[in-house]
Amino acid sequence: MTALGSLPLSRTAFDRDGNARTKPGFLDSVRTDERTRVVLVHGRDVAVDGENLDLRLCSELESTEQMVYLGTTMVDENGIVEGTPVVAVRADDADVTWAPLRQIAANLSNRDAGLAAGSVAVLGWHEASGFCSRCGSATVVEHAGWMRRCPSCDAEHFPRTDPAVIVCVTDADDRILLGSNSAWEAGRYSLFAGFVEAGESLEAAVIREVYEEVGVRVTNPRYLGSQPWPFPRSLMLGYSAQIESDQDAGDTTPDGDEILEVRWFTRAELNDEASGVLLPGRSSIAHAIIEQWLVGE
Repeated sequence: MTALGSLPLSRTAFDRDGNARTKPGFLDSVRTDERTRVVLVHGRDVAVDGENLDLRLCSELESTEQMVYLGTTMVDENGIVEGTPVVAVRADDADVTWAPLRQIAANLSNRDAGLAAGSVAVLGWHEASGFCSRCGSATVVEHAGWMRRCPSCDAEHFPRTDPAVIVCVTDADDRILLGSNSAWEAGRYSLFAGFVEAGESLEAAVIREVYEEVGVRVTNPRYLGSQPWPFPRSLMLGYSAQIESDQDAGDTTPDGDEILEVRWFTRAELNDEASGVLLPGRSSIAHAIIEQWLVGE
């Protein structure tokens, strides 16, 4: 398979401006800057405008402890000029229209997709990181929202990203192997995915995860592309791999816990609208990988 193109949540058109975060009083200067725009976050939902569900960038900024400086815009778009400072704020009580990021990501502009992904990811980290993992003391926010420091033991904590591999498995007949997860509705299928373990390479994780989930041995893992998946803090790393030449393609064993059913599909079967097969949503890297396979790439 060829490398993936632009993925919905991998797109960005803002400058993270990382060097500015450590300047004393920087966040206060952004807070009082009349140009500053705000991304409002409620759990994993973001505030949107209009029927097209564009990301809403507010100009009103109330005092809040949970504020993160995202950076500055790199394009002129929807009345907001290049260089505009943008912050993310958790606003659970705001009277706005909310939309789940994973459902609207594919429809957002490059700028808004990046801003929304960063906002949901970093505010989700704050929500789960109020106490020091070393000594248990309450932490304080620094670096314009990109670090939490423990005043007791002086440990510094930064937003975490958990790497996970997601794999397109094919056989000698150029069929694709998909599985149905126990948490999904009947008829939904997707690729196989799992987190990378400590001390493990990405390629080793590909081989291990596919074998653990469906009992299939694969070879030749090939990197395709990556996409942040802030639900809550994953980075999905896409791979393709082929079933080992000496393994029977029919010899599959779903783990029975996470994966309940496994099927090999031809392109004709997945393209058949009457098949009843449901595939991953457009915002996911799984959707992009399957679509790429369907067109023969």
